[in-house]
Amino acid sequence: MDMRILAPTGALGAGFDTAALDRGVAAGPHVIACDAGSTDSGPAALGSGTPKLSAQAVTRDLRLLLKARDTLQVPLIIGSCGTSGRDDGVDWVAGLARTVAAENNLHFKLGLIYSDQPAERLQHLYDQGRIRPLANAPVIERKLFERSHTVAMMGVEPLQELLRDGYDVILAGRASDTALFAALPHLNGADPGLTWHMAKTIECGAACAIPPDANGLLVTLRDDHFDVTTLADGSRLTPRSVAAHTLYENADPFHIAEPSGTLDTTHATYEAVDERTVRVRGSRYIEADGYTNKLEGAELVGYQTVIVGGVRDKVVIERLPELLPMAKKYFDAKILDVFDGRVDPDTIDINYRLCGTGTVLASTEPTPPAAPGTRRADHRHRARSEHRPRDLHVRRPRLLAPAHPRVRRPRLHPRLPLFAAGDGPRPALPLHPQPRRHRRHPHRIVPHHHRRGLTMATLLDYCSLVRSKNAGPFTLTFDFMCHDQHTYEALTNTGILNRALFAGLFNTSENEILVVNHPRALAVKVSLPRPFVQGAQHDSDCYAGQQYAPLMELQLPDLP
Repeated sequence: MDMRILAPTGALGAGFDTAALDRGVAAGPHVIACDAGSTDSGPAALGSGTPKLSAQAVTRDLRLLLKARDTLQVPLIIGSCGTSGRDDGVDWVAGLARTVAAENNLHFKLGLIYSDQPAERLQHLYDQGRIRPLANAPVIERKLFERSHTVAMMGVEPLQELLRDGYDVILAGRASDTALFAALPHLNGADPGLTWHMAKTIECGAACAIPPDANGLLVTLRDDHFDVTTLADGSRLTPRSVAAHTLYENADPFHIAEPSGTLDTTHATYEAVDERTVRVRGSRYIEADGYTNKLEGAELVGYQTVIVGGVRDKVVIERLPELLPMAKKYFDAKILDVFDGRVDPDTIDINYRLCGTGTVLASTEPTPPAAPGTRRADHRHRARSEHRPRDLHVRRPRLLAPAHPRVRRPRLHPRLPLFAAGDGPRPALPLHPQPRRHRRHPHRIVPHHHRRGLTMATLLDYCSLVRSKNAGPFTLTFDFMCHDQHTYEALTNTGILNRALFAGLFNTSENEILVVNHPRALAVKVSLPRPFVQGAQHDSDCYAGQQYAPLMELQLPDLP
């Protein structure tokens, strides 16, 4: 077995460097695969049928990938078309692909896979007791399916059916991100543990590179290991950065569920081959007793056209004067790239206005407990935010207007329950074959904080990265990635990142909290139920990217 899989970017339409793609094409991959959707930005795309990314951005990436496929004469697989994977999202991307083919004289055999689920079928499965909620999800009621637009997340099997039949381009509805990359190796008898781990590593493109970016990765899959290589100039991979990607958007980095089983990375090893390549061994795949498909659904609950975002991280706030010029430079380059130089960035107005700097949520922040052996600091310096509204969820501005739908998952969510047990790997996923047609920042320890004569540390003394993220719409997860082995051991020895701390901060039971130490990533992961279901009426942090901020004031013992 010596199979090469190219992941050109983490999301179709996000943009990538053509030079990085050219490197991947020159390596001669046997398949190109790319994800085109996510639940991460909330339920609006699924509920409304409106893709998150523009037709121009998606067409730009699609044109490059279709030309690369034509050069290599290998399959191109794109999943979760139109962001949500709805049937009309598949048709939308198919229309773009046909336009690109006509304009560039490209010819390929096109296959479509749809994933919409009719309410009648779901109610029948419900009556049979074959639909159940995921962890942290609300209870499901039968009438919910009549109000919702629901898709089923497919595994590798529908994709493999079209691969067997010789389709060149496969556009799929809602699909497991990893299935897109695992389908061809799995079909050819590759080791399942390595196959699924490889797929998990590259499904977000170069998110595991240093620095992370929107470019691609190339995997070479062999009998007893796989090598993953970053393709962009100036990027590199390390054993730690690759190991740490199992933390990303997962509640448990060692056990990652797929429709047909669970990827177990407990005993995986990571070895640097060179500055750009890491070798991985030792993963295994545990087959499930029954095949399951995740369901995702959304219903319309109202309209909203005003969204106010806030930054809670004091480090980010202090660096805003540096970050805003960087943002302007980034968007200027993106405008030139997406519109192929036809639009002058100077004709586009993107205005940045800093409002309420230093006051967002300050009066409502929970106060983290001090570590043993330290005394509580006097925080009266926060007084300037005392007159901010105490309930920002209720008082945030809302404008009702029928022109801009705001949708969320149903209150009794089918958003990610499972239907399972004996339906086989292709429940109601119709195939529609088509005829052939024409920086990472330098290592930096922040200064120690002095409180009444005591020297105390914060998480930034121990960690190079602290982040919060969704692990699906019902679970909130935190990653604490330490500077090195010394700081990792020091942090875990404090025991401060424990269930009691997070139960107090997020008003949940300790029994619902998972704390996992990941020695190969030098990281601690904590997962717990989301305070509000993602996209619900009172959810003010759709990506859950601001939830770590109260922890930045956590007082820890000074580093030994």
